[in-house]
This record gives sequence, C-alpha cells and structure tokens, in this order.
Amino acid sequence: MYRRLIIAVSLLGCAAATPAQRSLLRADEAAYELRGPEEVAATTKGHGSHNVGSQHGDQVRPQLSEDVLEVPASIPSTGRVATMTTPSWGTGAIPSTAAPDNVGAFRFMCEPGQISYDDPIVYPNQPGKSHLHQWFGNTGGNAASTYKSLRTTGESTCVNTLNRSAYWMPAMLDGKGHVVRPDYVVIYYKRYPVTSPECQRQGKECVPLPRGLRFVFGYDMVSNGKPTGGGSFNCDGPTARPGHYTTITEAAANCPTGNRLGASIGAPNCWDGKRLDSPNHRDHVGHAGYGSWGYLRCDSRHPYIIPGFTMIAWFSVGPEGAKDWYLSSDEMPGMGRMPAGSTFHADWFGAWDDDVMSVWIEHCINKLLSCSGGDLGNGRQLKQTGTFSWTTPRRLVAIPPRPGAAAARAPATAPATAKGSAAP
Repeated sequence: MYRRLIIAVSLLGCAAATPAQRSLLRADEAAYELRGPEEVAATTKGHGSHNVGSQHGDQVRPQLSEDVLEVPASIPSTGRVATMTTPSWGTGAIPSTAAPDNVGAFRFMCEPGQISYDDPIVYPNQPGKSHLHQWFGNTGGNAASTYKSLRTTGESTCVNTLNRSAYWMPAMLDGKGHVVRPDYVVIYYKRYPVTSPECQRQGKECVPLPRGLRFVFGYDMVSNGKPTGGGSFNCDGPTARPGHYTTITEAAANCPTGNRLGASIGAPNCWDGKRLDSPNHRDHVGHAGYGSWGYLRCDSRHPYIIPGFTMIAWFSVGPEGAKDWYLSSDEMPGMGRMPAGSTFHADWFGAWDDDVMSVWIEHCINKLLSCSGGDLGNGRQLKQTGTFSWTTPRRLVAIPPRPGAAAARAPATAPATAKGSAAP
C-alpha cells in the first residue's frame, strides 16, 4: 500500500514573476481562530496593544476538516520543461559535496507574490476568511486552490513554473497602515540520502515528498498546540546585530535602518506515510526531535523521513525603522495584541513538476550534494523567469480592504423609481 503511494509522488516549486506580475496584489482572504479572553490576557500581559479589532486579523474560528488520503494523478507542466532549465551556472558544472554535513541540500530564491485574505488549507473555498497573508511561489494561489489548479495555473515567483508550489505566511505590518513586503525569500530543502543508515535509525525510510501534500507549521492557531518549526527572527546588514530573536520587537531593536530583518521557520520533515492532510493540518506530519530516546529521530506516528525545508523571508528596514512591525496573525479582532511575531507560522501546498522534483531528490539529496540557485545537481539548473531583484520595488503597500468590507460599510441607497413616478 505504502509503496504504491510513494510511486505516486510529485514535487513542488516556484518561479520568478515579471515586474507587471509583481505589481498585482490580491485582496481576497481572511480568518483562522479566535483565542479566548483568558489566553489573550496571559499572552499579552505586559505588552501594549493598539488597533484592536483590525480588519486584517482573523474573523472566525475554523472548522476541522477531514483526513485526505487520495493521491492525485500526476499532472505534467504546462510549458516545455526543456526550455525552463539551463546548463548549471552556464557551464553544466556539478555541485560540490555537502560533506561533512550528512544531508543533501537543494536551495533557491523566491520573490514576494500576492497579498490576500485567503487560505486554501484552513479555509478552502472561503475567500476572505483568513488573516492577511503574504504569498510566495504560485501567483494564482487563492482560497479555491487545489493540487490540480496549482499545477495548471498561475506563474511562480520561485524561479519558474516547474515549481508551482504555494508558500504563504502572515503578512508583515508596519503599524502605520502598510504591509511590509519582503525583498526576497530563501528556501532550502534537506534530507538524508536514501542510502544513509540514518534513514533507518531516525525513522523507517527516507522517501520523496508525496504528491498533493500540504500542511501548516509554526504557531498553532487551530488547536493551540505547541509551536513547531523553531520560528525566529534575525538581522543582517552593515550595522546589524545578528541573533536568534523570539519576537520581531527584539530583532528590531538590533536591526537599525539600512539592514534587513529576517523571519525564519522550518517545515516538517517527518510524515505518517498515509495522509496528505489532517483535520488540523498538522497531525499527518511532524518534526524530528530528541524525545526521551536521546538522539534525533521521527516519532512512531510519523516514521517516514521527507525532505523538510527552511523558509527565510528578508525585509528591508527603511527610515521608519521596524520597532512597530508585527504579523497580521498577532492581532485578532476585539482582542489584545500578541507579542510581535509570537504567532509566526507558515503554510505549504506542494505542486512541483514530478520529474523535476525527482531530479533534485535523486541528485542533490541522494548524492549528498550542496545545490544552490535552483541547481538540480545533474548539470542543469532552473532557468530564472524575468530578472531577479534583491530589493522589492514596492516595499510598503497599503493594507488591502477585506473582500466585502467596503460594500458592508456603504450606506444603503434608495431604489430607482420608474420614469415619471413619484419617489416615496
């Protein structure tokens, strides 16, 4: 059964958007979960709050979904795959080994995509029900996204459409009515080679990412469980004071104007071998840990080791500084502000081209190579769509209105009367 499931695997990816595509900002998503007053009082004690009841926070409590077990059929890329790769670094060179590290790595860069109030994992087919999100990868991602729609529609801000996966996180807000868009995002997948003894020591087997897999990781806004993924904040630049900061406020105090503030979080690397999604969008996957056994391994409920990825979004700190920055999920309508960045989490819905994912797993991962820049490890490299920019052209954009909000606030108008009739 499991073997048949693994045969039906597919991978996820992203491509860079054109300047015109980057200028399009969506505004069609909205909510997750409302914390109880006791929880808010406990977590916000000693932290100031303003703009309570904001229009960009969560609006309703999500309903738990059902397990997803059926693996979708493979869907080939809509473009010519051969034209979307190029000789690695212009020469076809093979990457160097990742040793002495014991995991292979596949890295690439993404530019920021759409901003919207959608979440196809937590609120499928319910546009406008989530807090405001910043997307990366598939530019067509929205509340109605499925594996099929991601594989067949949308451009990509992660190199090109061979990776149509969708990645999203809470939007970064500046406290002055703007979304702070990141300059770029670094994503890297890592896993033990399939022949490594660690595959059996730390689990049952090292396997590819199953086609159709999706999950949420980081702060648990659905079931209030322990945060996963080790989310943290950092600073990089000429006058930065780098560190492993637990809140945006701490990072901002060490990240003056002219530097970049980073938000880093790690995706699950363990899987139960059966489900592509679970009711709370977390229970089918897990993170390797030390537990009571004293060495790193996946737990017994998630014994299959998959390529896990780390996502790091980097935001330029402008003249206004970053001391007032916070995430859209830090603030729920009618409730106090959570410490800035304390609700950091991310979502992922895989939609890689099957063949391309097989290539980077076979070469970068299984041959213990250190692949970067979309290098596939076989002498080929993902070809950048458009021109990659290290600085986003639109760093600050107005927080978009929630869909329907304008209509709800508009005063009612009197119905039109027939020509020649008297108004009531």
